[in-house]
Amino acid sequence: MMKYLDEFRDPGVATALVGRIRDAASRLDRPVKLMEICGSHTVAIFRTGIKSLLPENITLVSGPGCPVCVTAMDDMDRMIALADPAVGGKSIIATFGDMLRVPGTWTSLESRRAEGADVRVTTTPLDAVQWAREEPGRPVVFLGVGFETTSPTIAASVLRARQSGLDNFTVYPAFKLLPPALTALLEAPDVALDGFLCPGHVSVMLGAAAYRPFASRYGKPCVIAGFEPLDILHGISMLCDMLADNLHEVRNSYGRAVTQQGNTKAMETLMEVFEPCDTPWRGLGIIPGSGLSFRGEFADFDAVRRFGLSSVPVGTEPAGCACGQVLRGNMDPPQCPLFASACTPESPVGSCMVSSEGSCAAWYRYST
Repeated sequence: MMKYLDEFRDPGVATALVGRIRDAASRLDRPVKLMEICGSHTVAIFRTGIKSLLPENITLVSGPGCPVCVTAMDDMDRMIALADPAVGGKSIIATFGDMLRVPGTWTSLESRRAEGADVRVTTTPLDAVQWAREEPGRPVVFLGVGFETTSPTIAASVLRARQSGLDNFTVYPAFKLLPPALTALLEAPDVALDGFLCPGHVSVMLGAAAYRPFASRYGKPCVIAGFEPLDILHGISMLCDMLADNLHEVRNSYGRAVTQQGNTKAMETLMEVFEPCDTPWRGLGIIPGSGLSFRGEFADFDAVRRFGLSSVPVGTEPAGCACGQVLRGNMDPPQCPLFASACTPESPVGSCMVSSEGSCAAWYRYST
């Protein structure tokens, strides 16, 4: 770690990495498109101007790496409905902060809270378990949005609630699993990608081995990278080197945090409570095996089942919003007709403009 920090302070390292990228690009006889699939990478890339350092034949696009952004409108409308007394009763709705301002078809959690709904922002689902313990007469619903990074902690909160005998704690399961989404992207006829800059946080859980099928079966090199500018530049240089040498491998540039097998204990906890299911993604449609549903023995913790949310009316994507194409890497945010006019961080139309990790929000903040 100390060696890495010393290198981070040396501007010559960044210059050398950019030189490596340009050298590899000069050996390529075609343009290539690389996708970063982590919202934290997206923000770091825009904040540090990394795109401006890349050769003309290297394009970096953002993918479906922001969990709030890929939450389907159906799920948003049903989660917001929980804040309606006619649906959720006197429920306490617990959520991560980024979900508060995401527009549903008709309203948002933020608007519901302004109208008097008890919507509470937290950084941990264990707070929701504690609220359920403190107010046993009220239902407490935690909105379970996230990838493999956060979903194990939510599974652990379900186990804690069961151990405590809490029958007023439930979770809305809107989780997403990353590998099936990458498969969907690679098999989509309108998406053309040459390699992936893989997420650091998710990879801590999944492990480097999870990306082998994308390198072997689809011939797409993958590099796991950290979040500092040097991490990202190093990851891009490794991808460009592999493409120039016609190699399709998985390489780990974030070895100080990511192992081959990942956090097996956390993933075991996750799969103790949940099991894979088909689920909708904003912009990608229904992807087989890409979500998580409660296993039978934990069905009582399922907010969808408890509140009959499957029958709640849902709407459609807002007219003109191009979040789906942005999440597929087919469009840069400024190409959306609503970007920076009808859709801004102060008045968002689509989820990609709301989340702190959203592509549209990052582009708006750092490139306009």
